[in-house]
Amino acid sequence: MIRYQTKNLAPWVDDNVLAAMQTQVTAAHELLASRKGPGADFLGWTEPAKIVPAAELAAIKDAAKRIQNDSELLVTVGIGGSYLGARAVLEALPLAEDGVDVTFAGYHLSANDAEGLFDMLDDYDDISVNVISKSGTTTEPAIAFRLLKAYMEERYGKEGSKSRIYATTDKAKGALRKVANEEGYTTFVIPDDIGGRFSVLTPVGLLPIAAAGHDIDALLAGAQEAFVKYSSNNDVLKNDCLRYAATRAALYRQGKGIEIFSVFEPGLQYYVEWWKQLFGESEGKNRTGIFPAGCVFTTDLHSMGQWIQDGNRTAFETFLIEEKPDSEIEVPALNDDSDGLEYLAGKTLGEINLEAWRGTAAAHFDGGIPNQTFLIDTLDEGTIGELIHFFERACGVSGYLGGVNPFDQPGVEAYKKNMFALLGKPGFEKQAEALRAKLG
Repeated sequence: MIRYQTKNLAPWVDDNVLAAMQTQVTAAHELLASRKGPGADFLGWTEPAKIVPAAELAAIKDAAKRIQNDSELLVTVGIGGSYLGARAVLEALPLAEDGVDVTFAGYHLSANDAEGLFDMLDDYDDISVNVISKSGTTTEPAIAFRLLKAYMEERYGKEGSKSRIYATTDKAKGALRKVANEEGYTTFVIPDDIGGRFSVLTPVGLLPIAAAGHDIDALLAGAQEAFVKYSSNNDVLKNDCLRYAATRAALYRQGKGIEIFSVFEPGLQYYVEWWKQLFGESEGKNRTGIFPAGCVFTTDLHSMGQWIQDGNRTAFETFLIEEKPDSEIEVPALNDDSDGLEYLAGKTLGEINLEAWRGTAAAHFDGGIPNQTFLIDTLDEGTIGELIHFFERACGVSGYLGGVNPFDQPGVEAYKKNMFALLGKPGFEKQAEALRAKLG
């Protein structure tokens, strides 16, 4: 269960400010519910219980069992939403006893990292690969899969590798679909009506999460609970999902153009990265939009904490806090107080971490940073599913409040065209000539 704490938003945003936005919030939420707003073709994520048909969910579980029986490691190949959602869930949850290790590839172009990946693969007795791409031609994952396919065929033979490669791709078209059909890989479908950054609860995220031994039924159930809770009520003061979206909009209109999403658990680092992609790619359009930043405290309090406390007052902060971590490790007592920490003897690290959050939130508020907190009891599949749907829904409403289509990403193509031209891709000759003249 998510609990939303907003006391540190006053005097910037209060109930009166939000109530004055009710008409706008209702309109934005109804655009999402009616599927009549911009990007309506990409709203397949909005009701989690309907995302994956029962037969496909069973097939995902069967494939996960095969991976667990065949392998010690699953290499998941993808970029953006094709890997961030699964990685966010896997790093937030404790390791499962019956799952395989999962590592990720294809989300950058680093030769050094690729070298390290292949060195690591040799340390495992057996491995499987899950390549995720709608088209199969996105540069980073396509290169990684070309390399991994050659590695698998050399290690297991061409026929032996086929049963160890799983493709999650378009249902009918694209380069990866063609290869998967020709080779006879087990395949799963990326739904046409769900964009990458909203795809964690599709086979894109569910297969690696299930292979790692986690309960994908509980993940989907948590998301569905959030849908039921936050989809039917348009009251901005009673629906926390709408309240969060409206609060962001109100702060942005007051010149707060940066949202810092801060956590106190290192395992949530990739949840922060997923959140950053979700909001950044959805709202950063038409020279508008809140810039999504992230911090992992208390580590970043010794670096970014200075800017947050005393820097430019253009930011607000959102905390995600786990109140009841599973571990109860206590600070031991000493015979003396040589390190000055005897006042902490007997306290758990969880208790200390919570007080660090409270002290940080108070200090940042006193320093002029509006902040709000989402509190959860503990990190499990159900809670993470609830968080995923909460922020996806809030993101859709936020985009509509900001006057943009939250479900496209036209700006992502600009760097690709330049890269294709500079690398000599056919059809980009004129652009390459102009770029080289510009770059010198």
